[in-house]
Amino acid sequence: MFKTCTILACILGLSFSATAAQVDTVEITSTHLQRKVKIAVVTPKGYQTGQSRYPTLYLLHGGYGKFSDWLMQTPDKNLLHRLCDEFNLIVVLPEGGIGGYYLDSPINPASHYESFIIKEVIPKVDATYRSINDRKSRVITGLSMGGHGALYLATRNPTLFCAVGSMSGAVDIDTDHWNVPPERRKTIAERQANLWPPKQDNPAFYRNNSVVNMADKMKDNGLAIIFDCGVDDFLIEPNRELHRRLLYNQTPHEYTERPGAHTWEYWQNALPNHLRFFQKVIKD
Repeated sequence: MFKTCTILACILGLSFSATAAQVDTVEITSTHLQRKVKIAVVTPKGYQTGQSRYPTLYLLHGGYGKFSDWLMQTPDKNLLHRLCDEFNLIVVLPEGGIGGYYLDSPINPASHYESFIIKEVIPKVDATYRSINDRKSRVITGLSMGGHGALYLATRNPTLFCAVGSMSGAVDIDTDHWNVPPERRKTIAERQANLWPPKQDNPAFYRNNSVVNMADKMKDNGLAIIFDCGVDDFLIEPNRELHRRLLYNQTPHEYTERPGAHTWEYWQNALPNHLRFFQKVIKD
């Protein structure tokens, strides 16, 4: 069971006088996470007074964030509200946990985030809101860990989405391929010790669950794909590698490198480009 309330804006202390978009918090009692979990849903102007149905964007947070990040961390605190109104869609901000990459953990039954989003969040949203319950009107993207999560979820569940994006995505979950110092790799591994097997014990897990190795699946399922990365980002090489693999197997996609690093300024600038891409896909 779940409940909704329209108080997140007040809790965050934000001012939305320039927009008619509304934020709801939704509490879901999750079987797959074994606890109550909050997500946020942003509805566009006209939603409260009309009867129209809307396409839906699922927007995922990064590795050490939470569901409200896209409302709290962007330099422009009205970003999602303006974009929600401009593109006339519902935006869903699911909880994705810490460092789990939106996978179902093989060792922690309380960290099954793929199942949570696919089997609980999407059905709850479609049952509660006037979303268009059809893959042709459902898209997904995210930043960093959420970029990996968006590609992972859409690639494994192509009947649910028509398009997918990634911003500065951690598209290879093997940190040996990141441009970070060894001590950071060690810290990440320690934080994931209760989620994943150690790499030395199960290297296949890291290969099989990294979206950089799913290029052939992406080609097969026919999703519209957009992803980008800043040229100063520590994840630029894994993104370039995914781009090379998609070029090699002739998978249509849009890939862009822009000035910038792993920052909210970069993601704030990237998100509108994803929405313009998604809008064209949905209209087609």
